Amino acid sequence: MTDDQGGAPETGGGRTRRAVVVGAGIAGLAAALRLRRGGWDVLVVERAPGRRSSGYMVNLLGTGYDAAERLGLLPALAEADLGWFTSILVRADGSRKFTVPAEIAQAAIGDRARTVFRGNLESALFEAVGEQVAFRFDTTVAGVAQDADGVDVELSDGTRERADLLVGADGLHSGVRAIVFGPEEDVRVDMRHMVGAFPLDRVPEDVPEGAGTTYIGPGRTAAVVNLGPGRSSVFFAYRCADARDELARGPVEALTSAFGDLGGGVPGALRALADAPEAAYFDSVAQIAMDRWSRGRVVLLGDAAWCVTLFAGYGAALALTGVDRLGDALEEAGADVPAALADWEEGLRPEVRKRQALARKGMAQFAPPGRVHVWARDLVMRTVLLPGVRGLVVRSIQRANRSPVDR
Repeated sequence: MTDDQGGAPETGGGRTRRAVVVGAGIAGLAAALRLRRGGWDVLVVERAPGRRSSGYMVNLLGTGYDAAERLGLLPALAEADLGWFTSILVRADGSRKFTVPAEIAQAAIGDRARTVFRGNLESALFEAVGEQVAFRFDTTVAGVAQDADGVDVELSDGTRERADLLVGADGLHSGVRAIVFGPEEDVRVDMRHMVGAFPLDRVPEDVPEGAGTTYIGPGRTAAVVNLGPGRSSVFFAYRCADARDELARGPVEALTSAFGDLGGGVPGALRALADAPEAAYFDSVAQIAMDRWSRGRVVLLGDAAWCVTLFAGYGAALALTGVDRLGDALEEAGADVPAALADWEEGLRPEVRKRQALARKGMAQFAPPGRVHVWARDLVMRTVLLPGVRGLVVRSIQRANRSPVDR
């Protein structure tokens, strides 16, 4: 039998399978949508008192674009798509070094890509889920116990939920992971960098519309993108000795200290941050390295499982890819949830390993060790602009965006 949504088979006795999804971010909302379309009854648990979103840009390309298409998200994202923009490399005072036309990235990526703000993607997912799943905000997981037939989830509001599957999609600092798999310090790989990103309500100063200016210096990067009112944003990354000290200072003090000497669009961006610090995503850079993403009927998704970091530029895409493939695996395995999770994990690991490796390699691009490295990076980028070299670079980017399992 199937439920009234025409989804996956019910379990024995005509009972619809039930899932508890922890986290109402991209990975959690996507999991809720995919599972519901597979016929599952879904409860989403979120620690925040309501919907929230950091406003930095995310890229959907490769398998991430494919997953968004299968989830039916592309029509809702079309209007929010930020498209391609010119990248202007600048000096510390904001003066121009050279310009990388938008056409280079467009040629490399092609039409099967979307760049949107995180909030737009989360809104598209939330609207797609609609009233098909239940939400319980201001709630966390307090305890987990499981047996061969299901998993019992104790919630902070004093209730208990019995489910066939528990999905931990609650981010880098996952509470589900801590309860079921152990403390964060056992699986967290600290990369000794900080990132800050936030949207700009006002059009950035000293940045041409339809372009982004990027300063790359020893140990830090500052990028300000001007795509018009409500479509502009800032990205900061820098190397640090102790992430705990930076987090204790907070985004306004820490980012002003790290970037307050820069010119161009940065001073205006920092003033905007001081007016609305709650809009910023500000955190240390870390990856999660685990031998297993599932245990019994509990599975981790997205940053809770692998966290490729913003340096990879593929976090949202990989979250959607993982969710889409998980849905397929659960449908193919039927009632054998642990077997489905094992098969899913085996198939996804090559992609995750690739993205994590690219992020580690890419740290030097965002925070070069010294001035010589900055000079060498500039030289490479100037070379890319040469007509004879551009085609080689385009093909290299295309290869990087292909999944290992698709080659």
